Amino acid sequence: MIKHLQELLEKAVEDLQRKGIFPKDLAPNISFERTRNKDHGDFATNMALTLAKPLSKPPREIAQLIIDELIESSHVAKVEIAGPGFLNFFLTENCRRQVIKQVLKLRDKFGDNQFGNDKKITVEFVSANPTGPLHVGHGRGAAYGASLSNILEKSGYQVQREYYVNDNGRQMDILATSVWLRYLELCGEKVVFPDNGYQGDYIVNIARKVRKKYGDKFIFNNQEVYEAVPADEKDGGNKESHIDGLVTNAKNLLGKESYGKVFKIALKNILSGIKEDLEKFNVSYDSWFSEKQLHDGDTIDRALELLDDKKYLYEKDGAIWFMATHFGDEKDRVVTRENGQKTYFASDIAYLLNKFERGFEGALYVFGADHHGYIARLKAAAKGMGINPNDIEIVLTQFANLIEHGEKVQMGTRSGKFVSLSQLVDDVGVDAARFFYVMRSHDQHLDFDLDLAKSQSSDNPVYYIQYAHARICSIFDKLEQQAMHHNLEIGNAGLNLLVADQEQDLLRAIASYPEVMVAAARTRAPHLLANYLRELAQNYHSYYNAHQVGVDDENLRNARLNLSLATKIILANGLKLLGASAPVSMFSEDMKEQA
Repeated sequence: MIKHLQELLEKAVEDLQRKGIFPKDLAPNISFERTRNKDHGDFATNMALTLAKPLSKPPREIAQLIIDELIESSHVAKVEIAGPGFLNFFLTENCRRQVIKQVLKLRDKFGDNQFGNDKKITVEFVSANPTGPLHVGHGRGAAYGASLSNILEKSGYQVQREYYVNDNGRQMDILATSVWLRYLELCGEKVVFPDNGYQGDYIVNIARKVRKKYGDKFIFNNQEVYEAVPADEKDGGNKESHIDGLVTNAKNLLGKESYGKVFKIALKNILSGIKEDLEKFNVSYDSWFSEKQLHDGDTIDRALELLDDKKYLYEKDGAIWFMATHFGDEKDRVVTRENGQKTYFASDIAYLLNKFERGFEGALYVFGADHHGYIARLKAAAKGMGINPNDIEIVLTQFANLIEHGEKVQMGTRSGKFVSLSQLVDDVGVDAARFFYVMRSHDQHLDFDLDLAKSQSSDNPVYYIQYAHARICSIFDKLEQQAMHHNLEIGNAGLNLLVADQEQDLLRAIASYPEVMVAAARTRAPHLLANYLRELAQNYHSYYNAHQVGVDDENLRNARLNLSLATKIILANGLKLLGASAPVSMFSEDMKEQA
């Protein structure tokens, strides 16, 4: 419909240009928004206000010129000037009702659009270090990334969902060493576990698997393990130096092959757990990309050579630096340390290059709010390698606090004190978990209320939406039991009978779904869809409470059934995009359904 309205205005401008009222070179930007107040029509445009300066005329005068030139349309009942010069378009009643036919015809494709213009993009989200189970802090990025990917796919993008497995570097060495130390404990050795080691029970479980598979092959005595290791923090030393010393001894004592075996078991167990937890959370990936393959291959070297060839690398204090400040970053970044080891940032540069070498036209990263510094440095790396920085998107999701009985639940990954994502799903269910994470804008802090998520009331937004879907299913079931079969054709023929205020409100809500989809894709905002579904459910509950669907009049009954079915289809479509289910039945004391 917006396209039709734009064409009407374009034709009016052309006619005004032909008559010499508007200059020939005038090229107005015509955009529409759906009005929030139905008294202001269905759609509004500020076109006349934007033309005031180039035409040197008052906006209301320009608006009137446009209205006088508009050709008649069977879809537009009237056009009014509002406020300083807005043009408000009122659609005909027949036009509003036609959306029901569209929904019933297109079903799950209603709302699909080509906003993305078939652009091939990769969306990377979660990508938590495989050093422990996913906790509730990871849930927001997972829910956001998965939901956004679904929305983008329905909006004309070719989407690839990717998890970047950080299976290389210091944190992974700390993990492997933590497992080895727990293994030594299980074998009877006296171990003082480091402050900076991974301390969760999951480490002990992995250590048991190491011992079960390799027996006593990896045992060394206490003196060997701690030889030349700096004191830990609790002993007046430095916890970072202490753990690094233990890592060095673990590698030296075990040797490359045996250390690799411990490392491999730790990585395999944690990564498989992450995959299981994400699958349980209704999140799937097209690719699990290993950082190690960047180091094993030549991508890092090629990326750095590319920067070096352009004179964007320099040596200082024995290290190799990237001139990130030349491209707007706050400081230059080390890519190769004094000892010749590549930094994490070198891997990030290579990974960015790899994405575009794989043929993607855009790379969207979903990071936590603590990764704000990555924006400037990745953009700088892109510019340095000749990649358009506008093709790099970095979305930061704010932190989510878990609230139980009004109190914030304290968590810490390294200490092992956290609520896992799997536990959260077990506690509140995947539907509530997925929905609650995306019902607020990703750039706002979120308090995840466990008690509300588990409640079966209208205050629980996902329950409220699912209740509307189940209500509609119940109506159809009851009518079938009464042999009052639904007839789509009769319903479509009787759409003119939908004249009640609540029916008009519901029609407006249904018609706005495609626009919500475009807006959610354009602004990378799944919460717009979540809010829309709640409003649609509210409209249907209000309609249901005011009118009986299963009336005796066959024409009106089928028209209302068509309206209800269209609502049901959109509710199901929207919930699916957000990773939640659309149940056909729900049990509640207040669920006393009428037909």
